[in-house]
Amino acid sequence: MEYPKTIMHDEVEYVRKDSIVPIELSRMVLIRTYSAGVHFGEIKSSLDGQEITLMNARRLYKWKGALSLSEVAVNGVELSGSQITVIVPTITLTNVIEVIPMSLTAAKQLMEAKTWQK
Repeated sequence: MEYPKTIMHDEVEYVRKDSIVPIELSRMVLIRTYSAGVHFGEIKSSLDGQEITLMNARRLYKWKGALSLSEVAVNGVELSGSQITVIVPTITLTNVIEVIPMSLTAAKQLMEAKTWQK
């Protein structure tokens, strides 16, 4: 019998624990795209460098405390004043402009950051 990977209860979506891919911080990258913004996660696959699929990905919507994405990838951000979205299991990004490997420090900080809420 096959079980669903997610269920909804009281308007909250729950993901089966055995369907979550463990996050490997040493393989985290920061991605800048032409029109979809800035994302970070683990590379699952890449197509000609223009299209990249990430696992355990988050979007960095707004950041504070770093001038460039290179600095974000190495040092992280000031969490107060930054906006970081929920983790999604996978996302495919097109029109990739930059792929920057992240330091363990930055990856840990950003993956553990509280999800932005209004």
